[in-house]
Amino acid sequence: MQADRPLTVLQMLPALHAGGVERGTVEIARYLAAHQQRSLVMSAGGRLVAQLTGEGSSHFDWPVGKKSLWTLSLVPRLRRFLIEQNVDILHLRSRMPAWIGYLAWRGMDPRTRPRLVTSVHGSYTVNAYSAVMTRGERVIAVSETIRGYILANYPKVNPEYIRLIHRGVDPVEFPRNYQPTQEWLAQWRHDYPQLAGKMLITLPGRITRWKGQADFIALIARLKQAGFAVYGLMVGGIDPKKQAFQRELEAKIRTLDLTENITITGHRSDLKEIMSVSNVVLSLSQSPEAFGRVVPEALSLGIPVAGYNHGGVGEVLQAWFPAGIVAPRDLDALQKTVQDCLSAPPDITDNQSFTLERMQSRTYAVYRELFAPQTQGR
Repeated sequence: MQADRPLTVLQMLPALHAGGVERGTVEIARYLAAHQQRSLVMSAGGRLVAQLTGEGSSHFDWPVGKKSLWTLSLVPRLRRFLIEQNVDILHLRSRMPAWIGYLAWRGMDPRTRPRLVTSVHGSYTVNAYSAVMTRGERVIAVSETIRGYILANYPKVNPEYIRLIHRGVDPVEFPRNYQPTQEWLAQWRHDYPQLAGKMLITLPGRITRWKGQADFIALIARLKQAGFAVYGLMVGGIDPKKQAFQRELEAKIRTLDLTENITITGHRSDLKEIMSVSNVVLSLSQSPEAFGRVVPEALSLGIPVAGYNHGGVGEVLQAWFPAGIVAPRDLDALQKTVQDCLSAPPDITDNQSFTLERMQSRTYAVYRELFAPQTQGR
């Protein structure tokens, strides 16, 4: 193989709806196409397909994420596909597609089959099913937390094969001092007149107990009692299975007399705009997140973030905005940190470590590293 010829890269994932894995896939595909590489993506489809293909990649609609024994019947078909499409790099991003991809790849001639990359996007339940995500010839960890998870739970993985590549934010998409359109602002004021004259504190995230909404409500109560004119928004989708938890949150809001201070918005597609008009953005996950993309997005916009110091969130804050670090579930420290941000908006340095281009170029470097003739065989 010649290291300077264009690569054909196939990324596999369950579907292309909104989500961190999906967005990362589209971002890598965009980079490949822009650099004259051949970018293929295989999934069951979704609303990001139009963007993916519009940016120069090809999409193949296969139900590779369906958790069924029937899905294993796709293995020989995928093996033929890899040969027919002359795939150089097979990048597996989720467990069920990874099993289909890995079984197809394992049955091919080691001298001519694609090179295998896996990405570990979360702290999966440790078992044989999840272990497939560590079978890559290179294993990408999206944070130091995830790298530690791999090493602690899968001791057979050679540490030399792990590549730490944080997710990244595009400073063009999330620019400092971003201003929403006048139309958006007018609609925002119309929809939320109660925000006038208030300092806005936003907690992005699905309505689920581990995202820390209960801590958020307690924080708003404390700030109100301390004399701060604050308004809290919980911005995120509501799973029908979590309706009881939502009712629990609403009852707590009423009990603390915060109905004029907190709103649960449900899913919003304009989170960037909401964060840009916020005074503080929060990340209060009760257990470590693999990365926590909202944190660098808000900081890129120049909005201070207060977050619990664990997982990827802690890593980003330590490197970029240490003033926002809070010990997990320490409400006293959280209140002080937020009050400091509200009283004297802090300076936020430019993004150095968590840029989209850095994530894209480092992932591409992993592909090229494997593709080089001297790295053949493992």
